[in-house]
Amino acid sequence: MARMDRRDFLGFGAVAGAAMLAPRWMSAQAPGATDRLGQMRAAGATTAIKTTRLYDNLYLLQGAGGNMAVQTGPDGTLVIDSSFSTAVPHIREAIAALTQEPASTLINTHWHVDHTDGNEAMHEAGFMIYAHRKTRDRLAAPSTVKLLGISLPAAPTGALPVVTFDDRMQVWHNGDSLDLVHFEPAHTDTDIYIQFHNADVLHAGDTFFNRMYPFIDEGTGGSIGGMIQATAKALSLAGPQTKIIPGHGPLGDRAELQQFHDMLSSVRDKVAALKRAGANEQEAIARKPTSDLDAQWGKGMMNGDAFTGLVYRTL
Repeated sequence: MARMDRRDFLGFGAVAGAAMLAPRWMSAQAPGATDRLGQMRAAGATTAIKTTRLYDNLYLLQGAGGNMAVQTGPDGTLVIDSSFSTAVPHIREAIAALTQEPASTLINTHWHVDHTDGNEAMHEAGFMIYAHRKTRDRLAAPSTVKLLGISLPAAPTGALPVVTFDDRMQVWHNGDSLDLVHFEPAHTDTDIYIQFHNADVLHAGDTFFNRMYPFIDEGTGGSIGGMIQATAKALSLAGPQTKIIPGHGPLGDRAELQQFHDMLSSVRDKVAALKRAGANEQEAIARKPTSDLDAQWGKGMMNGDAFTGLVYRTL
């Protein structure tokens, strides 16, 4: 088989079951404070990892950063995403409770820090990192996530993916066939999905935020239209029994992904109509186009006003 390979960003708190709690680093952030990255890493150090079995040898891991997956077996341990650097000891403990097989492969769903900050430590533990080519490009250069006020230096060499691809890659690992496929720019321009065919599990990365408004990184190619296209693509891959791992939020299924897709489409259409009618961003926000959705979707890191602004700017 081909073998695969970092950094620190969003950081949603661990989601236990269907709980919709805001990330701990976010709730702890004092007004005017600027060390968001420090808050994220502090949450990574103190948040326990929750493990959920999805298939015979495939597990969901949830902690302070983005949702991870672990596949075990004789080909070695495969992991999707690496959370925060401070969470890696907890991640390795969770993996050790599942298997004693050696480290093999780490796949990054995209470049953001809450999915890649642990890359270097995981690489030092023996994992080879796979990702889309643009994930390596973005990690290798300084970057800024303006909405969160985070500036990141270039990642160290050990944190960079060493196997990259442009469109798609197929991998056979521990008795399953995996498709790694690039989405068109959606949450970022680096997003991929990972489909486990035998296990019937789809990891959608941050193109799917289950039961909450998503963050869209407009600074690295994200847009509301791209998110809608990505969810439509994921829906075309998912069957009635498919388990769908979102980047953030509880484990989902096809029905929940459909609800997410429909919410995105509804907000896009409402905001686009306001923009066509001449409303500027602040005027569009003041019209509260998400008011009928906020009770269901506004309990994550993005409230309705913030999400409306993102949609407006990325139409």
